Amino acid sequence: MASLRIPLLQNLEEQDLDTALELGGERFSVNQVNWPDEYPYAPLCGGRIARTEEALVVDFRVSGLDLRIQNLFDKGRIWEDSACEFFVQVNGEAEYFNFEVNPAGRLVASRGTGRADRKPLDDEAFGKIVRITSVEGLPLVKEPVCYEGGVWNWRVMLIIPFEVLGLDEAPALLKGNIYKCGDLTAHPHYVTWAPVGTPSPDFHRPEFFGEFVLD
Repeated sequence: MASLRIPLLQNLEEQDLDTALELGGERFSVNQVNWPDEYPYAPLCGGRIARTEEALVVDFRVSGLDLRIQNLFDKGRIWEDSACEFFVQVNGEAEYFNFEVNPAGRLVASRGTGRADRKPLDDEAFGKIVRITSVEGLPLVKEPVCYEGGVWNWRVMLIIPFEVLGLDEAPALLKGNIYKCGDLTAHPHYVTWAPVGTPSPDFHRPEFFGEFVLD
């Protein structure tokens, strides 16, 4: 089983979050091409992951072809855009959460036991999830954009409070996966952190989740 450490960030009162992540976060890479015959393309995608006493922090950094941002509202079809995704299962429960975000910071967040029974989180929960984004060479994205080709560098940081996961404190056990996708980009791709052993792309497969080890 793939395993990823999630360290507790130190000295946040003395340094900004970016510095704390750079010094104390754990690096991850989203580089598993599970369906190479049909979807061989894999942009560079990785970043750092960590936690505070109150939240998970997932900082994605992407460099790759195309930039598609058509969904400028939460709860849209984010996976069709240039997108990063974080799926997490808490304390061995059957349900898991999926957080899917595009370079504009627009978000899908839901829970359920599989693809067929997803229930969106409520508006209050959406409001508590912090998204910090930037796209190199572009100002704040306010209108839909779709660039085919060219190499684009962008970043999305998600800060997900434990209370959004139904917790009062850091959990004892976390499992999950980290994904990079772009269903309707000019170079469609489905890349994962932990390998997924299905015949075709399917991220909603908790049996392939890896382990997140909280310090």
